[in-house]
Amino acid sequence: MRQRYSAMKRRLRSLGNERGFTLIELLVVIIVLGLLVGLVGPRLFGRVAQSKQATAKAQIELLGAGLDQYRLDIGSYPNTSQGIDALQKNPGVQNWNGPYLKKAVPKDPWGNPYKYRAPGQHGEYDLWSEGADGAAGGDGENTDIVSWDVEKR
Repeated sequence: MRQRYSAMKRRLRSLGNERGFTLIELLVVIIVLGLLVGLVGPRLFGRVAQSKQATAKAQIELLGAGLDQYRLDIGSYPNTSQGIDALQKNPGVQNWNGPYLKKAVPKDPWGNPYKYRAPGQHGEYDLWSEGADGAAGGDGENTDIVSWDVEKR
């Protein structure tokens, strides 16, 4: 029993010798972290918007390739009422040899469905995303990503 007591006493003494952080040291660390977040954060958030726009452009190009394969089999693009879902499910047309996409038709990077119109006002079909705001037009992250601009590149 006496050995246990002296072992506990030694442990308590060694704990008492340990020193923690002072309030000033903690404040300095918090200020440094705040400065880093303030300087780096805005740059990272700007990249997120650019990457979502790049993703939308890439998805529109891939959907366009699927639409072109559909057209080769059927002889025309799916009409507006059939939509781009015709790339995954036969809309009741002959010679459909799909699915023309490996996965389901994706939503745009902002979680909205892509818009599709055929015949289009800018070509045989129009395929677009209305950006972050989900409304036509806009600047910055709200800019519409459209197939007729993607195809020109």
